[in-house]
Amino acid sequence: MPGSVLVSRAGVAGSCLAWWLDRYGYAVTLVEQAPEPRTGGYVIDFWGLGYDVAEKMGVLDELRRHDLKVQEFRIVNREGRRISGFNQGEIQKLIKGRAMSLPRSALASALYQAVKDRVDVRFGESVTSLEDSPRGVEVTFRKGRAQAFDLVIGADGLHSAVRRLSFGEGKRFEHFLGYYVAAFTAHGYRFRDPDAYVTYGEPGRQIWRITVDEDTTVFMLVFAESDSHAAPLHDASRQKEVLTRLYAGGGWETVEMLQALEASSDLYFDRVSQIVMPSWTKGRVALIGDACACPSLLAGEGSSMAMAEAYTLAGELVVVQERHASAFELYERRLRPYVERKQKGARDFAASFVPRSAYGLWLRNATINAANRLGLIQMLFRAQMRTSIELQDYR
Repeated sequence: MPGSVLVSRAGVAGSCLAWWLDRYGYAVTLVEQAPEPRTGGYVIDFWGLGYDVAEKMGVLDELRRHDLKVQEFRIVNREGRRISGFNQGEIQKLIKGRAMSLPRSALASALYQAVKDRVDVRFGESVTSLEDSPRGVEVTFRKGRAQAFDLVIGADGLHSAVRRLSFGEGKRFEHFLGYYVAAFTAHGYRFRDPDAYVTYGEPGRQIWRITVDEDTTVFMLVFAESDSHAAPLHDASRQKEVLTRLYAGGGWETVEMLQALEASSDLYFDRVSQIVMPSWTKGRVALIGDACACPSLLAGEGSSMAMAEAYTLAGELVVVQERHASAFELYERRLRPYVERKQKGARDFAASFVPRSAYGLWLRNATINAANRLGLIQMLFRAQMRTSIELQDYR
């Protein structure tokens, strides 16, 4: 018989997993450290395995409400003149239109709304200790409550508390890729380019801007940094100081962007890292999403991969029922090769994502322009967009 499962964090991975476990008859408790559903974050391209899982869950119509219907990826120079880019329609053709661009928080919200009335949800709560045994896992929560579960699943991201408590300190598994990412929302920003990603780069620094609606613009900033401890992760005011220092004096809309940054209240700021582990499970504890297999934003499919992991783990658990160790083994065996390929692709792509030199910027832009002239845009992105595995059918 299905048992009780604790899922740590109500983000994309956690909410998706809770939905499937509930469907299969498990008693699910979903805990989230934040006091309410999280907002903010950057805009993602949503496609591949995650799109397939969302279709199975029946949430595609809700997600389409947030689709920004991006038509163009545009690279501009200091004066704002287009110098490179491509038509997003070429990418859509590669994946037969099964893709959308939307705020990551919109995806997380849609998944949470689909499951919130079906499971036990606890906001403002987190795991502080785990005691794993052959009979179950004794969990102590931040507010002092203790409770036993048959299984515990850490879906709590790059800085996973469940991973730390069960597998050891994060520095053993986190591989810093040499970049930081920041994202924030600006309201009433005067420059608008509906239906377009607009990006401007200088050596080691890149800015992306996308118009969400008439009042809302989302910025994403990525900068190169060799020291993984060079920027503060828990102090928004200091993070703004770091970004202002790094980007001050830049071209394009940098002055206006920094003004919007100073006024923002939802700054997201983190290292660009990958999590690489010899095993994603231990005893009655398993990890999914960025907690165990973070590909980094350079891979472009983190949310989608997290949903595939959630779907697969839940499916394997219901197939083998009480033999959780076998389910854990099958879950990892099915997905690890794909995850490792995506992680390698992200590492290889880093130099093109945020070139560290003027020559690197020129080469990236020239390559895209040449591909446009020769009709080779699809070929340029085919390897990155390829999904080399299929989801199992657990019906």
